[in-house]
Amino acid sequence: MIGPSPSPWLASSDGLERRVVHESWERARRRALDPEHLLPTLEVAEDVLADFRLAHPLAPVLPVIRKLLVRDAEGSGLLVAVGDEMGRLLWVEGDSAAKRRAEDMRFVEGAGWSEQRVGTSAPGTALELDHGIQIHDSEHFNRLVHGWSCTAVPVHDPETRRILGVIDITGDARAVDPHTLPLIEATAAAAEAELMVLRLRALRDGAGAGGDGSRMHVTSFAGLPRSRERTAAGSRSRAATMHVLGRDTGELTSAHGRVELSLRHSEILTLLAWHREGLSAARLTDLVYGDTGTPLTLRAEIVRLRRALEAGATGIDIESRPYRLSVPLELDAHQVTSLLDRGAHRVALAASVGPLLPGSESPGIEAIRTALRARLREAMLGDAALDVLLDYAATEDGMHDAEVWTAALRLLPPRSPKRAGIVLQLERIQAGAGA
Repeated sequence: MIGPSPSPWLASSDGLERRVVHESWERARRRALDPEHLLPTLEVAEDVLADFRLAHPLAPVLPVIRKLLVRDAEGSGLLVAVGDEMGRLLWVEGDSAAKRRAEDMRFVEGAGWSEQRVGTSAPGTALELDHGIQIHDSEHFNRLVHGWSCTAVPVHDPETRRILGVIDITGDARAVDPHTLPLIEATAAAAEAELMVLRLRALRDGAGAGGDGSRMHVTSFAGLPRSRERTAAGSRSRAATMHVLGRDTGELTSAHGRVELSLRHSEILTLLAWHREGLSAARLTDLVYGDTGTPLTLRAEIVRLRRALEAGATGIDIESRPYRLSVPLELDAHQVTSLLDRGAHRVALAASVGPLLPGSESPGIEAIRTALRARLREAMLGDAALDVLLDYAATEDGMHDAEVWTAALRLLPPRSPKRAGIVLQLERIQAGAGA
């Protein structure tokens, strides 16, 4: 069996930690993780780290986190890390000596510390469970991390309750002092409150921008009465997200876990998430089935989808007349468009991991897929940096796009060694077009 065998540390005094850690170890075993060789990978390269930071929604509240946690960390032996919702560390600050030692286990900026990657750790397990947690020394599934302890708390969007990232303190036994967890929880709450203040200030000023000059999102449903908007925005249930880019079916993530949906159910949820104002039965039928469907067929599928959503405890319901979602559902496709709106072209390109539901032939999905491709291409051609444009040119969509390669050629210095390769690619494209 892969993974460390149970040991005496699992029997904690209250039993709660034993259960939480034991279940985390079991998840690591099911993922076939090897505790002897779990060095985290660098998932955010150094040359794009600054762009990832700039685009991340927690960037505007870093001053709050630094004031409450980092300011007195030098000489303490402790590190303060802030990661994104995928467990990738974007900021690691604190004691200089501890930071150098942590490099041995690759607790560094850009490294992926999700539970799926490295097993039990405070940042990864806090994200997995959506609550704060402390992991002591050998409770880490990864033996390379033994000798370190950590406490972490997820940070949520103040309106939708979607997880935005995680705050972590890592070090020796002091990192799991009884006061550490309440301290980080208070810091996370302060960060969420500051995010809301920035959004309200932006609305008041009519600028639509956050503290970092980027566009801020405020949850709103077009066409809903104001009372319904307040109810949706003020709901305490964590909003769900769905991954549909580069996937044949959607993966729905909610407060209660992950649900893999059928293609048809993925199509319906994607369309309702994209058209937040709601869709009539006739319009949704056209978008899902084209000329081959009827409202009766759609209604039967909606019934099955409601049952699947209820069985998965997703907290999502589908309302009727028109059809619309009862709570916000954020798609990874939404994140790409938001990043493009903010000018974070490099991060948006990295987040565009593939076509939206590539196996779907639903007219509505094909329309969204086409719109996303066009939006990304427009941004790349419009004002992306040369290296980002070249990265886009290497994608499936950009490889045979003569306009993209021509734009890159114009941006290159006259004596750049890359010009010959681009000219050669343009000749291949032109030869293929003439064949």
